[in-house]
Amino acid sequence: MQQRALGRTGRSVSAIGLGTWQLGADWGAVTEDDATAVLAASVDEGVTLFDTADVYGDGRSESIIGRFLGGRPGHGITVATKMGRRLAQEPENYTPENFRTWTDRSRANLGVDTLDLVQLHCPPTAVIEDDATYDALDALVADGAIAAYGVSVETTAQALAAIARPNVTNVQIIFNPFRLKPLDEVLPAAEAAGVAIFARVPLASGLLSGRYTAATTFAADDHRTYNRHGEAFDRGETFSGVDFETGVAAAAELAAALPDGVSLPAATLAWIASRPGVTSVIPGARNVRQAESNAAAAALVEGGFDLAAFDRVVHDVYDRDLRAAIHPHW
Repeated sequence: MQQRALGRTGRSVSAIGLGTWQLGADWGAVTEDDATAVLAASVDEGVTLFDTADVYGDGRSESIIGRFLGGRPGHGITVATKMGRRLAQEPENYTPENFRTWTDRSRANLGVDTLDLVQLHCPPTAVIEDDATYDALDALVADGAIAAYGVSVETTAQALAAIARPNVTNVQIIFNPFRLKPLDEVLPAAEAAGVAIFARVPLASGLLSGRYTAATTFAADDHRTYNRHGEAFDRGETFSGVDFETGVAAAAELAAALPDGVSLPAATLAWIASRPGVTSVIPGARNVRQAESNAAAAALVEGGFDLAAFDRVVHDVYDRDLRAAIHPHW
């Protein structure tokens, strides 16, 4: 799989990585054996980036990754974790002391002395704009607790504020055919600054899998049931903020534009990965089949279908059906 520079760190990561929110919680139950199989299948397909967080299953995702990688010395995998949601997302909680506590916990979960990459987990705008935030993160780098840091954001304005900071390695932002605003300024700014971009929620919580109908339902403990309107956290994290029935119809239109043999999720991942400025796309997977399918989409970045034609359809559908509801909010 194609490997791309991780900002200015000297590391490289795969064009398609693995998001591991679903291996912790909030997507229904996934056993540890199944989670480990997903990690192994991803590595076998050339994935070299795992994205996790200290709150995914209250550390379960990190711990599973730590046990998996502990049995693979010299594995070459970059683990990007996140911190900042163990307490209320209020500016006063983003202190050097809490940063130290959170990173120490992640180091223990992952079984490492130095974390590869720590991202602030969608903090308030005031935190992203505060010099003290980056002073505290720089201190963790100087102490050897973390090798690099970045910011996961909700909005393009937050992304631009983070990109402007000199020691930020990456910005993680929702980017997919249902969320096109990052194309306007964020991707060009990141590319110019040498900041890596991780595209999260690339399949819009499964809407862009093409498997759902308007009648599809989800388990009660799945965020696609309990957070459709932002009841638990930012509604943009669920279906990228798109109304479910609208998203089902839009996904069907995108799928109809593809040639035989090219699935909508594969085309979507390839389209995202091929946008200038994107470093890695981080889809999740709940089983081996999904992990293998996601990773295999990397081959389409180099060809296999008409990306330019798909891009035109993506923009047509977005401009007609989604822009008015989505573009002003994120």
